[in-house]
Amino acid sequence: MMVVPGKASGKKRGTGATRSAAAKKKRKQSARARALRTAGIALLSVVLLSVGAYFLNIRMEKNTYRLAYAEAILRESGAFGLDPCLVAAVIHCESRGQAEACSPKGARGLMQIMPATGEWISEKLALTSFTEDALYEADVNIRFGCWYLSYLLEKYDGEKDLALAAYNAGPGNVKKWLEDPAYSENGRLTAIPFSETEAYVKRVNAASEKYRELYEEELAQ
Repeated sequence: MMVVPGKASGKKRGTGATRSAAAKKKRKQSARARALRTAGIALLSVVLLSVGAYFLNIRMEKNTYRLAYAEAILRESGAFGLDPCLVAAVIHCESRGQAEACSPKGARGLMQIMPATGEWISEKLALTSFTEDALYEADVNIRFGCWYLSYLLEKYDGEKDLALAAYNAGPGNVKKWLEDPAYSENGRLTAIPFSETEAYVKRVNAASEKYRELYEEELAQ
């Protein structure tokens, strides 16, 4: 059999080129697959880190905005027609949830009620066995605080900021501000001259929204 010179070697070169192209294609596919796996792992890592950061942030916020005495808050806020998130916020801003808290002025307990105010509230609630130390009892303090908040909200026609200002600075001061055109207009408070009270109202409102966000189920009525 006669072999034509050059044909056999040409066939071999073609086969080698085909194999080289196939190998190159395979390497590209492999590299592309590795890149996709790397991108997928990176994306998954970002998602896991984001989820972890979210739950860590929730945990940290719950450590700041603690919810103690939820049962009493729900019971008494329901009894006096209050938003339980508002009650929780007042407790947070007044005492940081410390039932034994006592201010330099003598305000006591979770919602920081003055003994004289507690005595007056006990009369309104027709309680005959009230003592000042009872204000350190969580159930009593929350009940008295809720009654007082409800009283202030009714007094100021549901104006929450006025009620909170009165809770902090006293109804007497709020009355003077409402009568002073420097701080009011058409019977509405336009400015709070006490910086402490102004900051208090803002803090309670912000904390109320935070409790609503963090404890939607726990504080659902």
